[in-house]
Amino acid sequence: MGSLGRCLARSLPRGQPGLRPPGPRCYGSAPPELREKTLVLAKPDAVQRRLVGNIIQRFERRGFRLVAMKLLQVDQGLVDRHYQELRHKPFYPALVTYMTSGPVVAMVWEGYNVVRSTRAMVGDTDSVGTIRGDLSVHISRNVVHASDSVETAQREIGFWFQRDELVDWESRDRDHPYGP
Repeated sequence: MGSLGRCLARSLPRGQPGLRPPGPRCYGSAPPELREKTLVLAKPDAVQRRLVGNIIQRFERRGFRLVAMKLLQVDQGLVDRHYQELRHKPFYPALVTYMTSGPVVAMVWEGYNVVRSTRAMVGDTDSVGTIRGDLSVHISRNVVHASDSVETAQREIGFWFQRDELVDWESRDRDHPYGP
C-alpha cells in the first residue's frame, strides 16, 4: 500500500465508532500529483494577540506541510490586489485599515485536499472547534484568511510569494514517525 493508502486507512475509524488511531491523518503525504497548495494569512489581530503558533500547530497536527512563510507589513497595493473582488463593498476601507494596521504572517501549506480541509479548519467566526470560532473576537477581526479554491490559491500565492520562496521538501517522518 502506498503512503496515500496508508494515510487514508489511518484516517478511518477502527474498533468502536468514533475512535480513530492516534497521530495525524497524513494529509500532507499525498503523491505530488494529488497535492494542492493554499494560502493562509494570519491577520494583524492574530499576530498582535500572539496566536500564530496556535494556528501553525493546527495545520501541522493535520499533517499538512509548510512550504513558505514570512512576516510582513502589508501595504494598500497588496491589499488591493488580494481583495480586488471586494473593492466596491462598503466595508472595504475598514478592511484596508485592518489589514495594514500591523504585521501579517503569510503561509503556504501543501497537502492532499488542503484547500477544502483548510476552509473547514478555518470555519466561520461563530463555529466552535474552528480557528475562527475558537480564536476570533469579532466578525471583522477574524484572525485568518484562507483561499477558497485551488485556482484562487494559485493566484493569491502569486501575490504574496515569489516562486523561489516556496520550498519543496520531504518530511522524513512521513512514513516512519520514530526513525527509519
